[in-house]
Amino acid sequence: MSSSTIYPSGPRLGLRDFDVNDIADVHEYTADPLVSQFSTWEPNALKQTTAFVEAAAQEHLDPDRTAFSLAAVLDGKAIGSVAIWITDPHDRNGELGYTFHRDYWGKGYSSEAVSMLLSFGFNSLELERITATCHPENQGSVRVLEKSGFALEGRLRSHRRIRGQRRDSMLYSILRGEWSLA
Repeated sequence: MSSSTIYPSGPRLGLRDFDVNDIADVHEYTADPLVSQFSTWEPNALKQTTAFVEAAAQEHLDPDRTAFSLAAVLDGKAIGSVAIWITDPHDRNGELGYTFHRDYWGKGYSSEAVSMLLSFGFNSLELERITATCHPENQGSVRVLEKSGFALEGRLRSHRRIRGQRRDSMLYSILRGEWSLA
């Protein structure tokens, strides 16, 4: 992909590469303990948010990039961070993830962003299978994935080590043929 990659847009949201001007917007939600409660990361200090945004803002410079950390933007404001990446280029497998500011939860923004990521993954990255994982108690994320056409494959036992504790994850997937039927 080139530095001029065009990402899908939705009825309300746009996706774009991060810019260092997004640091304050991103820090509003990455510093929130409620937002990070089911995540693999703890609430960010400003230094951590700055490092994340600066690194993500540089991704577009790699012409052979296989990972896309993108800002989900509403009316010019980054209200979420979404990502899709190729996990196996030979088998055409990928994975996606998303985090949104809690003021925008329950309003369909995550589902809209996942729909755009699926379009990008299947059309632009030419993936055949896309997975996502979530904490077993994260009912909001479960609803987003199921609404987006993902199927539950199972529970990954002791899948992650987070904050010094082992944690299970729920594994979801969607195949190109299933997505095209949605």
